[in-house]
Amino acid sequence: MINRSRRSLFTRQQSPQQQRLPWIKDENSFTDQCQRCNACIDGCQTNIIVKGDGGFPVIDFHHGEGECSFCYQCATVCPEPLFELQHQSPWTQVATINSSCMAVNNIECRSCGDQCEIQAIRFALQIGKVAQPVINSADCSGCGGCISGCPVAAIEMITP
Repeated sequence: MINRSRRSLFTRQQSPQQQRLPWIKDENSFTDQCQRCNACIDGCQTNIIVKGDGGFPVIDFHHGEGECSFCYQCATVCPEPLFELQHQSPWTQVATINSSCMAVNNIECRSCGDQCEIQAIRFALQIGKVAQPVINSADCSGCGGCISGCPVAAIEMITP
């Protein structure tokens, strides 16, 4: 018998919630119509799309290049009408930093800010503490670049 609670014991991913692909219209139509043909997995330029539970494709920011480039290739190669048009927002998720963050625990680390190309993560100076990361949710695209760069897996995606 498999103990699913220990499944992520040796991985950095700690969230059981699986991230769906960008531009998905809605969860119900996705699970009803997705044929699990792997076209999106094969077409992903950054190799972050992997098979999730039930063989459905999900985003894994710890895999491949660790971030979504929003190339729209997953939607282009999909034989089913599962995706919104490219000019729409790919998703509403943004990064959030939890209490296991090294900087929150007063250990100097700026790896998330170094990985954020759009500079949505800034560091606020604090008296008597190391600079604290602050995510500007309005600027965050949810690309996930900061996730793979975090040495303690303190960053996760949320839908505000």
